[in-house]
Amino acid sequence: MAKVVFNEERCKGCGLCILACPKKCIVISDKINNQGFTVACVPEEEQGECTGCALCAEMCPDVVIEVWK
Repeated sequence: MAKVVFNEERCKGCGLCILACPKKCIVISDKINNQGFTVACVPEEEQGECTGCALCAEMCPDVVIEVWK
């Protein structure tokens, strides 16, 4: 099982990671960071669906995503 970790304070909520995820595990949360952006996340119930492909991390222009297998 893979774990996806976001650096929420650097996330701008652009949504590119959502488009890149083949399993559609990533969503934009209601949480707002210190910059005023709503951040992306993988909800707990979706963590098990992640295959660890890391396409989300590759797509992120701000390098805020880490994928751990």
